[in-house]
Amino acid sequence: MLERIEKYGLKVDKKLVEFIENEVLQGIDVSSEHLWKSFSEFLTALSKKNKDLLEHRIVLKKQIDNWHLERKGSEIDENEYKSFLESINYLVPEGDPFKIDTPDTDKEIAHICGPQLVVPITNARYALNAANARWGSLYDALYGTDAMGSLPDKGDYNHERGSKVINYAKLHLDKIFPLEEANWADIDKLEVNDNLLLILSKGEEKTLVDSSAYVGYIKSSNDILSEVILEKNNLKVRIIIDYEDEIGSKDKAGISDIYVESAISTIMDCEDSVATVDGEDKVIAYRNWLGLMRGDLSAKFSKNDNIVERKLRNDIEIVTKEGKKIKLKGRSLMLIRNVGHLMTNPAILMSDGSEVYEGLMDALITSLIALHDFKEKNIRNSTCNSIYIVKPKMHGPDEVMFADEIFGKVETILNLPLNTIKIGIMDEERRTSVNLFECIRAARSRVAFINTGFLDRTGDEIHTSTEAGPFLKKGDMKATKWIKSYEDRNVDIGLECGLQGKAQIGKGMWAMPDLMKDMLDVKIGHVQAGASCAWVPSPTAATLHALHYHEVSVKSVQDQLILGGRRGKLDELLTIPLSKENWNQQDITRELENNAQSILGYVVRWVDQGVGCSKVPDINDVGLMEDRATCRISSQILANWLKHNVIEEEQVKEVMKKMALKVDNQNKNDDNYKPMSENLEGVAFNAALRLVLEGSTQPSGYTEPILHEMRLKLKNEA
Repeated sequence: MLERIEKYGLKVDKKLVEFIENEVLQGIDVSSEHLWKSFSEFLTALSKKNKDLLEHRIVLKKQIDNWHLERKGSEIDENEYKSFLESINYLVPEGDPFKIDTPDTDKEIAHICGPQLVVPITNARYALNAANARWGSLYDALYGTDAMGSLPDKGDYNHERGSKVINYAKLHLDKIFPLEEANWADIDKLEVNDNLLLILSKGEEKTLVDSSAYVGYIKSSNDILSEVILEKNNLKVRIIIDYEDEIGSKDKAGISDIYVESAISTIMDCEDSVATVDGEDKVIAYRNWLGLMRGDLSAKFSKNDNIVERKLRNDIEIVTKEGKKIKLKGRSLMLIRNVGHLMTNPAILMSDGSEVYEGLMDALITSLIALHDFKEKNIRNSTCNSIYIVKPKMHGPDEVMFADEIFGKVETILNLPLNTIKIGIMDEERRTSVNLFECIRAARSRVAFINTGFLDRTGDEIHTSTEAGPFLKKGDMKATKWIKSYEDRNVDIGLECGLQGKAQIGKGMWAMPDLMKDMLDVKIGHVQAGASCAWVPSPTAATLHALHYHEVSVKSVQDQLILGGRRGKLDELLTIPLSKENWNQQDITRELENNAQSILGYVVRWVDQGVGCSKVPDINDVGLMEDRATCRISSQILANWLKHNVIEEEQVKEVMKKMALKVDNQNKNDDNYKPMSENLEGVAFNAALRLVLEGSTQPSGYTEPILHEMRLKLKNEA
């Protein structure tokens, strides 16, 4: 039986109370009495507005459904459709031009363009790996992946492959740090005398074409040069010199590695990539965030039969070319992603017995925890005393305005200056996309981040207009004109609203962590599109994606885009991606099997093991990063096809049974895995089935309500 403690009318999970009282409040100037009294008042004041906004989503959805049903079988008149959306205030008019005035954003947000990691906060090891991914070994990233076109053989170090890695890396240096009349492969020695960099090649002194690229150096205690630091497009590169190292000893200049400034920022995720369904789970998430903000989070694990302890990296002290000692940040700037406005959580019960809105709980507790970062200590996150909260799944300006109100009340409770809490707006719901300009205005003094989320956005696209007809296959969505308009408008409107030099404009995830060659070929497009950050699935991917930011100046791209104005048209964004194709049964079956396998592969880990994000093999056994966003689009496609009789319920059930066998086989080496095909009445299998069969009636097509319900059912039965 769950034990609860009453706090000013709230009935709070004892584990959460003890965590806050005994851990969070220790060392910060917030009393227990003030916190709980304020928490209760805060939840009471905002819960009704939260509920009203959710009910408004339902009203709009019914109006849109009815509009499509009344015109069933007819072509959509674009002008009539747009006028209708305006008449119900789904589409709001744009006001006068404005610029955001967000104060005190860290340089990682305002000025440094580079990769961004997203990591489940519930896994301390992953969180630490991501936070420490500010610097990555280019040699390791090239050697251990297919970035150069092939994977390494298993076993001992391959010297031939190592030579190719070194050649590849030095060619990159030639590209971004060219030398006068020399190549990096020809360098015999690097020296620093009187803080000046000397580059020797074939007995001659060479210079950088751009002398300003030289930042500084590090020397060992016996005055031997160990690092040379260069810079391109605000990103640092550390050339490591160690003649005693296995690699360095064979290099003429003693270069043993090249460290690339990689993950500039990291989103510690409390949302799509985690499975936190009750107070016990939330404490795990909050405790790891506390460790990160205090700077003392650690994780022990076994590696090569040894126990390894991982901690946060310290800053790196260098000497500049002017002879000054400065520190380079040793860690990613950390943002925390709260949940959206929809979900409730049994961790706290209101006075009427209802569950607390989880987003309200997240806002106050994660901000309270972040106060530990403001204390004077060696390891700091924000040097500007700012808190960065990414807010997902908001629908339109009113909901963004509500988030702004939430954060303002939190600041009052915690005695923080106004706009200390910065907001990251996820542009991943249709009503936000079509009203992005006004959404940004609604939080103009807090905005530190806007980001596209293709999968969630597609899920909402399908659910919003599901009565309009059968949608395109999942793989065909990326070629539609609404997608291009969506991606272009996000950048263009962000720039129009003055985000350049003040806030991030982001792009979505590379979802294939094993395919780094493809990522190097494709993901440069995000940089060329003017995005100041883009998501990657691993620290290694961050190191490789950083090369794109060396090659392309995002600021220069943005400067040109500003001159050109908006590219993406609203009419194109509003185009509903319906299919006009008469699929044969083979095509239908293939799409059904593909999506069913994806749903099952993700849901079984979520429900049975509480794993919110992982590399899940697809139907072709290619590992894909799956989270609730990918599950949302897969379930919505099938729910839409079911509604329009492209597929039938019995067909869905049979394919689900077939794919359960496939997923079981893919997980046969996992000792914690429970086969679904052996128990088709099991909780996980039925959760996956419900996501499709009930997909059209789920709020905005979200997967959370069913997943939370079924995970709680399993936990309570244990």
